[in-house]
Amino acid sequence: MTHLTLDEADRRIVAATQAGLPLDPRPYERVATAVGIPTSEVVTRLGRMLETGVVRRIGLVPNHYALGLTENAMTVWDVDDRELLRLGAEVGALDFVTHCYERPRRPPLWPYNLFAMVHGTTAEEVAGKIAAIARLVDPHCRGRDVLVSTRILKKTGLRIPT
Repeated sequence: MTHLTLDEADRRIVAATQAGLPLDPRPYERVATAVGIPTSEVVTRLGRMLETGVVRRIGLVPNHYALGLTENAMTVWDVDDRELLRLGAEVGALDFVTHCYERPRRPPLWPYNLFAMVHGTTAEEVAGKIAAIARLVDPHCRGRDVLVSTRILKKTGLRIPT
């Protein structure tokens, strides 16, 4: 990752987009108008920020509750470290897993190192998805648990002061 110093225009773009792109058929034009620079420059600057890691991604963050996916579970797995990357890639490739990542263990209370989030419309649907993950993971798994979500606590990233 290359270091990038943000100038004032970059900071205005980040401030204008950090809560999300405008819900508009031409969101970059709206950002450009708000920031006071041409649309092409907004796109170029965001591209540079993506390439250098200042911005990690531009993507959709849906409210799964509003989409009817009211049953949500974070599955946690204590898998053999030698199998972690392979298993993480396999679990992450499942079309129903929305987040999959490694986290450090915190023994003795938290032995889990592989996390995978699933959503569904019923508890039975989510249980079936968890069972599918288990078929992949269990041969290399020493323990697992399921943390069921009851509400959204945060759906935002880092904010810089404006």
